[in-house]
Amino acid sequence: MRELRHHWHSQQREKARAGPVWDDRWDLVFCRPDGGPLGKRADWADWKTVLRAAGVRDVRVHDGRHTAGTLLVQLGIDPKTVQQILGHSQMSQTARYIHASDALTRGAVDRMGEALWS
Repeated sequence: MRELRHHWHSQQREKARAGPVWDDRWDLVFCRPDGGPLGKRADWADWKTVLRAAGVRDVRVHDGRHTAGTLLVQLGIDPKTVQQILGHSQMSQTARYIHASDALTRGAVDRMGEALWS
């Protein structure tokens, strides 16, 4: 939260410097100096640096969205909240981003067995 607050304050200074050029209609957390959206490749190098630092395999940024959706479900976050976090307008979109892990599947089957045989 501290980093996000710091970023927000920095962004407010950028907004003041930009004056009437600032584009408020996007309401973005990470944006260009005029408030508009970043280009598709603007954070590509940063993404690759994060992957290397984390010691994980090289994947696309889009793959990170799938990982985020799946991890949120594994943490017990309900799908409607995952939908909101990923910014999807339809639950059908979110369903394509959530992948059941073997552990989740095994846990679900075990719980169903317990419910049936208890």
